[in-house]
Amino acid sequence: MAGMGHREDLLEGAKRCLLEKGFLRTTARDVVRESGTNLASIGYHYGSKDALLVRAYISLIEGLGERFDPGLDGEVTEPPRSLERFQEVWTGILRTVPESRAIWLLSFELMFQDERLEEARTLLAEAQRQGRAGLAAMFTGIPEADLDEETVETEGRLYQTLLNGLMVQWLFDPDSATTAEQLTEGLRRTVRETALG
Repeated sequence: MAGMGHREDLLEGAKRCLLEKGFLRTTARDVVRESGTNLASIGYHYGSKDALLVRAYISLIEGLGERFDPGLDGEVTEPPRSLERFQEVWTGILRTVPESRAIWLLSFELMFQDERLEEARTLLAEAQRQGRAGLAAMFTGIPEADLDEETVETEGRLYQTLLNGLMVQWLFDPDSATTAEQLTEGLRRTVRETALG
């Protein structure tokens, strides 16, 4: 923690607490203890404990998104918007599941909260939108900054919906969860039958 300011210390401490205890069980005192700061600094830098935890969650998700982008390792070899690219990207995403299990469990914990997170809903909604854009960029090969709104709100939503469903399967029973190959073959058959129909 040396060299960081209270704001950064709080964020890093909150991330560690979230991964260990989840959103609902993490207290402000937990974050203070983990970050080496004080209670007043939470309000000063983030406004509230929930706002800090949401920021920490968004930071965790952003880091996860960077890990499953196959372009980081120069692995993307298939043309954008092809079935081969579809399978290649899902393979990259699913490869990260074992190391990111705690983050996905946290994501589902947050999804099922009600009015307790009212002040954080705007931040979460924006994070969802950014997630759609990031996914659309991976599948289309178009940089996020160049994506049009329609692509983000159609293709991005499709990929985000698939991602959420896949994560439920992989968290519940990894041995029977859908693979990238099965997902791609299902899409291939659907497209073929639709074209023939």
